[in-house]
Amino acid sequence: MSEKYEVIVIGAGPAGYVAAIRCAQLGMKTVCIEKWVDDKGSVKLGGTCLNTGCIPSKALLDSSYKYLEAKEDFDVHGISHSSLQIDVKKMVARKDKIVQQLTGGVAGLFKANGVSSIEGAARLLANKQVEVSNAAGEKTVYDADKIIIAAGSVPVNIPSAPLLDDVVVDSTGALAFTSVPKRLGVIGAGVIGLELGSVWSRLGAQVTVLEALDEFLPAADAGIAKDAKKVLQKQGLDIRLGTRVTGTEVKGKGRSREVTVEYSDAKGTHSEVFDKLIVCVGRRPLSEHLLAPDCGVNLDERGFIFVNEQCATDARDIYAVGDVVRGPMLAHKGSEEGVMVAERIAGKKTQINYDNIPAVIYTHPEIAWVGKTEQELKAAGIEYKVGSFPFAASGRALAANETTGMVKIIAAADTDRVLGCHIIGPSAADLVQQVVIAIEFGASSEDLALTVFSHPTLSEAVHEAALAVGGHAIHIANRKPRKK
Repeated sequence: MSEKYEVIVIGAGPAGYVAAIRCAQLGMKTVCIEKWVDDKGSVKLGGTCLNTGCIPSKALLDSSYKYLEAKEDFDVHGISHSSLQIDVKKMVARKDKIVQQLTGGVAGLFKANGVSSIEGAARLLANKQVEVSNAAGEKTVYDADKIIIAAGSVPVNIPSAPLLDDVVVDSTGALAFTSVPKRLGVIGAGVIGLELGSVWSRLGAQVTVLEALDEFLPAADAGIAKDAKKVLQKQGLDIRLGTRVTGTEVKGKGRSREVTVEYSDAKGTHSEVFDKLIVCVGRRPLSEHLLAPDCGVNLDERGFIFVNEQCATDARDIYAVGDVVRGPMLAHKGSEEGVMVAERIAGKKTQINYDNIPAVIYTHPEIAWVGKTEQELKAAGIEYKVGSFPFAASGRALAANETTGMVKIIAAADTDRVLGCHIIGPSAADLVQQVVIAIEFGASSEDLALTVFSHPTLSEAVHEAALAVGGHAIHIANRKPRKK
């Protein structure tokens, strides 16, 4: 007879490990299954986010920005230095140490909350059974009352640019460079491509970004995206839109290897030679080999597990959360889905407001947004009001020499309810969270305008943007409010 659990969670990424911990906190016997192991054969908890995504990329972004700041910006503060060097191996080692600390932290949280962990590849069978195959090929079947699938996602590969050793790499490979490439190509101008391109550009690489779409950051507010493109180009990123990569060829041996990229655009066909090439064209759900034909769980045409608003699949008592289901592939979205499902299993009526999930690009300046964009509201025929405030008028931003960018707040023309916030500038990821809370509580721009913000802070830019919606900003000249 196979061992039975109240809840089996498949996948130990941000969606899976959070779901497992919350289930255990609610008193359920819970096990989390993860197939990812390190070079020593030990299970790697934390998923893409902690191991090869959010956390390691931010470690390199912070290290590279500190180098650039010391190189270009310290002089304005009266700080000078005679020489400046970057030790890439040490920088990458720091990143690895942070990853190890956080993944070990998940193991500690499992132990503290009574969550069991099993290493192996999981496959969902009929009748709420899960088959787990370990590294030795041995298979064990487990039974569950409830199952939560959090299998995650993997980078998309394209036939025109197959991965090859450390020359043509995906986002994972780009985190492991041990030296700065002189010429770096990046396929894809999305979040991952811009962040990784920024890391190596700051350290001295000549970076060219090839993007198939004609529009830059189409998911962001059009005005913010336009400003972001200008800023990133000024920083040295050569962003080429409307370019479609048609082929790649790696030549040479050892350190002399290079990759020739063939691509086409409106002007014809071209070729470019790089020392390294990063393929960042998106991610896909990791759903292959996951579901037995008779398990009752269905996939959509793109390979995502089909779920309803509460993340329930077509099979009773089986749920799916995170990157393997519809919606943005964001760690915080998956984590909240994990909590929601755990609590609904426990009989609570927890919901997620999918219209209020923030997005962030950790370039410098940061780009962050939540809610509706102007283009979305115009397309829907909804009248709205806009208020904006530039960081150039912020005393705190001036003191920090961080004056690039702005805060934009959009409110409904009739009710004044906040519909969206879009920021490019210092600490945008943290500032936008203030408006996330406001939207969640149904606040108006007037509510934000009447709230007391401490001085001097970057947060005052949010306050002033809210004041500007009604034409009452204090520290900039106001435009006459008008409906759009």
